Amino acid sequence: MSVQQPTHEEMAEIAEQLGMHLSPAQIEEYLALMVPTVGAYNALELMGDELPRVKYPRTPGYQPRGEENRYNAWYYKSEIHGAKSGKLKGRTFAIKDNVCVAGVPMMNGSSTLQGYVPEIDATIIERILDAGGVILGKSHCELFCFSGGSHTGSLGPVINPHKPGYSAGGSSSGSAALVAAREVDMAIGGDQGGSIRMPSSYCGTVGMKPTHGLVPYTGIMPIETTLDHTGPITQNVADSALLLEVLAGPDGLDPRQIGIKTAKYTQALDEKPKGLRIGIVKEGFTLPNSESDVNGLVLDGAALFKKLGARVDEVSIPMHSAAPAIWSAIAHEGATMQMMHGNGFGFNWKGLYLPSLMKAHDSWREHADELSETLKVTMLMGQYMLNKHRGQHYARAQNLVRRLVAAYDAALASYDVLLMPTLPLKATKLPEPGAGISEVIARGFEMLGNTCPFDATGHPAISIPCGFSQGLPVGLMLVGKHWDESTIYRAASAFEKAHDAAPRRRK
Repeated sequence: MSVQQPTHEEMAEIAEQLGMHLSPAQIEEYLALMVPTVGAYNALELMGDELPRVKYPRTPGYQPRGEENRYNAWYYKSEIHGAKSGKLKGRTFAIKDNVCVAGVPMMNGSSTLQGYVPEIDATIIERILDAGGVILGKSHCELFCFSGGSHTGSLGPVINPHKPGYSAGGSSSGSAALVAAREVDMAIGGDQGGSIRMPSSYCGTVGMKPTHGLVPYTGIMPIETTLDHTGPITQNVADSALLLEVLAGPDGLDPRQIGIKTAKYTQALDEKPKGLRIGIVKEGFTLPNSESDVNGLVLDGAALFKKLGARVDEVSIPMHSAAPAIWSAIAHEGATMQMMHGNGFGFNWKGLYLPSLMKAHDSWREHADELSETLKVTMLMGQYMLNKHRGQHYARAQNLVRRLVAAYDAALASYDVLLMPTLPLKATKLPEPGAGISEVIARGFEMLGNTCPFDATGHPAISIPCGFSQGLPVGLMLVGKHWDESTIYRAASAFEKAHDAAPRRRK
């Protein structure tokens, strides 16, 4: 029996922690009343964890080194072959290392979790394998996924395949780098502040953040339930639509999946762009760190849409500039409570919990100095606000999300998709070893301005490559109505075909 009856001394400490003033006699009376409850907890342990079974065998695997891992993008290689037929037959995959793959080590970028091996496959893993996909292993990600740069993982930085010494973006850094390097056909990413779209922009891949809840998050280590998204990182738009068809839909285990609307996304790939209404979001081009060459390439992309017969206008959404502040409060306080104090899963929601991961993650408390600077600053600020203001700003931010949703929806009532740079800047140089805290944090959060709003609002958004500047890719972002990924794919596919056919200009 692992649950023991509390001692008198333990109960006295707990009472003091809770602000209660109990006499020794009262403590003894409470302890006597707890005996049946302790027995119930031990009976609960005998019932098991009610976890899904694993369907497909896998190789023991290993950590690749040297030339086999020249971008430091792989964490672990383990080959898993799915069904003999299906939409993804023979296509190869890298899986972001915050996603559970049974029997394959998972560290989510952090030394504090190193050595943990999940006993389940996440829902999306089973769906990929059921569709005939071949998983080649786990890709590196940033430490607990808390960075938009690729320099915070405990096993070192992930290198941009286009330019050595430059960031691959984060937090799905390894996934985007492996797709860009053509080491896999497709990859899984995660997105709480832009972590599918940011590395896609830096690496020149296609990254789709679906509508919040469209793809089940079951079996993926959470950061903050209202911000958590997972989705495809691919070499082209057609692959993205195909993979989303496989991933989307309820699984009966993710309570966020309410009112889900799926579609045959691949059917939108050959629809003509003529008649599409595209709104260029003015505020998306005026961030403090917006680069003129990035803006120029994205505006060239908007002009291409116009040549293809789309209606393209500038639109102003003033709340877009305020959105990062709303997202920030949710991320700081929500992540501190759920991901850290709640050991990833927290409380008060129905769905699949993974007790083994919660137990393994608990070790961060003894190794907090090993956490990344980007996570430390988040936790320090988040804990300060929780101590001082008791979650009031988190609550205010969640209420303001409704106003933010309404602002984007008002624009989307007149336009089919909204257009802006995915990121205001190109990939930056990786910080040198021993770089100061300020530089490390700046390289982790400087690019969030256009991506993080849509994690708070849940609107679907895709990053597609629109050109190169100084040898580095630039991403163009399209944002659509909730559950309307098909229109995004219609626009993105038309752009990709026309852009690929046009003479290449590398600035």
